[in-house]
Amino acid sequence: MSHKYVYMFTEGDGSMRELLGGKGANLAEMTRIGLPVPQGFTISTEACTKYYEDGRKINDEIMAQIMEYVDKMEQVNGKKFGDLQNPLLVSVRSGARASMPGMMDTILNLGLNDEVVDAMIKGNPDPKFARFVYDSYRRFIQMFSDVVMEVGKKYFEQLIDEMKQRKGVTYDNELTAEDLKELAEQFKAEYKNQLGVDFPSDPKEQLFKAVEAVFRSWDNPRANVYRMDHDIPYSWGTAVNVQMMAFGNLGDTSGTGVAFTRNPATGEKGLMGEFLMNAQGEDVVAGVRTPMPIQKMAEILPEVYEQFLSVCNTLETHYRDMQDMEFTIEDRKLYMLQTRNGKRTAAAAIKIACDLIDEGMISEEEALMQIDAKSLDMLLHPTFDTAALKKAHPVGKGIAASPGAAAGTIVFTAEDAVVHGKKGEKVVLVRLETSPEDIEGLTYSQGILTVRGGQTSHAAVVARGMGTCCVSGCGDIKMDEENKCFTLAGRTYHEGDVISLDGSTGNIYGELIPTVPADPNSGYFGRIMELSDKYKRLGVRTNADTPTDARQAAAFGAQGIGLCRTEHMFFDPSRIGAFREMICAETVEERETALAKIEPMQQSDFEGLFEALGGYPVTIRFLDPPLHEFVPTDESDIEALAAIQGKTVAYIKQVISDLHEFNPMMGHRGCRLAVTYPEIAAMQTRAVIKAALAVKGRHPEWNIVPEIMIPLTGEVKELKFVKDVVVKVADEIIAAAGVSLHYEVGTMIEIPRACLTADDIATEAEFFCFGTNDLTQMTFGFSRDDAGKFLPAYYANKIYESDPFARLDTAGVGKLMDMAVTMGRKVRPSIHCGICGEHGGDPSSIEFCHKIGLDYVSCSPYRVPIARLAAAQAAIKDGRK
Repeated sequence: MSHKYVYMFTEGDGSMRELLGGKGANLAEMTRIGLPVPQGFTISTEACTKYYEDGRKINDEIMAQIMEYVDKMEQVNGKKFGDLQNPLLVSVRSGARASMPGMMDTILNLGLNDEVVDAMIKGNPDPKFARFVYDSYRRFIQMFSDVVMEVGKKYFEQLIDEMKQRKGVTYDNELTAEDLKELAEQFKAEYKNQLGVDFPSDPKEQLFKAVEAVFRSWDNPRANVYRMDHDIPYSWGTAVNVQMMAFGNLGDTSGTGVAFTRNPATGEKGLMGEFLMNAQGEDVVAGVRTPMPIQKMAEILPEVYEQFLSVCNTLETHYRDMQDMEFTIEDRKLYMLQTRNGKRTAAAAIKIACDLIDEGMISEEEALMQIDAKSLDMLLHPTFDTAALKKAHPVGKGIAASPGAAAGTIVFTAEDAVVHGKKGEKVVLVRLETSPEDIEGLTYSQGILTVRGGQTSHAAVVARGMGTCCVSGCGDIKMDEENKCFTLAGRTYHEGDVISLDGSTGNIYGELIPTVPADPNSGYFGRIMELSDKYKRLGVRTNADTPTDARQAAAFGAQGIGLCRTEHMFFDPSRIGAFREMICAETVEERETALAKIEPMQQSDFEGLFEALGGYPVTIRFLDPPLHEFVPTDESDIEALAAIQGKTVAYIKQVISDLHEFNPMMGHRGCRLAVTYPEIAAMQTRAVIKAALAVKGRHPEWNIVPEIMIPLTGEVKELKFVKDVVVKVADEIIAAAGVSLHYEVGTMIEIPRACLTADDIATEAEFFCFGTNDLTQMTFGFSRDDAGKFLPAYYANKIYESDPFARLDTAGVGKLMDMAVTMGRKVRPSIHCGICGEHGGDPSSIEFCHKIGLDYVSCSPYRVPIARLAAAQAAIKDGRK
């Protein structure tokens, strides 16, 4: 029997999203529970994978199955494809297993051609029906041309604008049947002008080209960007849903809309949405016309509204989560076109999760699993300074589409946003409306301001997903995109002018308003963090080099410091001089004299860190970078250093020259510095132990256990050499103090050889901490500073699907880590293991760390809440297996 690639909606259910995609599985599930769904079939994700395996070709077997299911669809719906008496018209939509709003493409009204249009109009003498048919036809030609044949929609929009201007109307729905008939002819002529062939009239040809376009769109640039940002594997592919059309543009008793069962921005319970009468689906999300609030439907179509409320309640109860729904009303009859767990802001996510627990709909574990850990980032970004905001006066107001604050210079194109954003400049993207092609520009924008569209427009949905501030639908703006300027409240704003947006109120300010850090540790956020701590097994520490960072991390719930980079303390202008003296010293005595100046500064820093963490563990990494990073480059600084040390400028320049290395990241750094200059390790040990004793004296109730981490170990004998220095100095100080102090000496595992010989290294190391930034670059063999030059080509060619410095390479680097943990614990069962690279704040990497049995992850302070939730989710997933 041949492989099954196509499924009627009646053959599937909600559990089949891997095969049918999210949209297909939910259409099948809504059909199963008896909701009004236009019937059709789903071409599986496996067919998409086969399309790419076969060299981007739909093979004969899949084509035959599609035609078989067209026949079945015709029988179910009582209409025939291409028939002049009772034609079947369909929509073709994509649907990956993970929701990708706006990333993939849709075609409506497929099956129309000149003959079908004429036959439909002859069969119904109502002039309004003729208008509907021509409206559907011109939409289909435009969509098919744009999505399937990749003729830019701008050509067609220009023809529409010219027609509206000629007829003296503002909106598309004011054009007559004759106007739309003329437009359809103009569209076909433009199609031939652009492609050199006639618009296809065979519905089967239209269908196969549309299906192929959906498969092809899985690999378009905006889909690739979205997948990388959201960790969606390329191998998943997308399904295609072919569904009988329900017409929202049939007349004044028809319409279309989008709704949420709870507010996706705030989480408040209650229906929120928008709809348009006499329109098709893309009109609502494209923002071409400003829609009406969903509650207005109660006045226009009260019976349909009551039915819709009942359906919404059924869906939220069934899925036990906030639902995002698309619907169409065809002549007072309601059809559900889609439902999915709705995208939401982080603030909404935590409120909805807590509310659903309190309503008895879900368990605590299910609530934690509903929240996207990465999205918590949204809660941790700045808001406007309250005092400054009170003094500021809004110059306009739009729809508060995605909360937060944004301030920056104005840009008018996504391309400009990318250019300026990559330079580190803060920009606000101002557009008539955004489209899926703008995704990269949206990523680099602090905020988004659109003239058209509402809370369910493309800009709003994407901004909420990215945690970016967005104000949409500001109709008071007079836009001139060509000349890169707009007018609002009597003032003209040009590219490069400044603007501020409040995504929580919709207010627009013609000035830069200062921001302040967020304060999320209260209410729903605090409750979710408490639940995370209840279920997680992994500890969560922070990477912090200053008491300020440490205090911030502690406020976010950090359970210690997993990495203090001591070298960052040396760059302070008041310290760098002494450190340079140490580097340029000719004798051990000179070096120790310089180090003696640094020691009290280091001790003070360490005391601040111990104090900030209140007794939690503090891991202090000894000096790691190559010494050339600290030497002066400015001529006046070189002369000053020479004068202080009583040496010639020539001598200092020779020292600097000698420190130069061809490959410094693999050169004289880490433990190699301590082997060469043991006095550096001795000084740092004295500072750590004296600081610990001082804080222990002030807080005898705290269990102060300093963890001294020797970096870049690759050989057990070099670790033992440095450890012997540390232990000798530490034990002498503790003995002299006459008190008891436990400390540990461990190592940072960042060289592949350390993983391969972890059993040897564990004979000396009391803990392992994986420095996955270096471990990744040494395993892959490329520099993290230079990889950006060639990695884009690797992503484009699907060699890598994600940045290995952002998301842990579990197949290679992860295997080394797993090996090191297993071998280390065999030798020293008490050894504790953590991770302190950037991966320590990445949810997917945290899940892997849980899986291999690490004791903790360590990340930057503002990623601590993300790590706490991700650790809980990893433990919950593990419990389900």
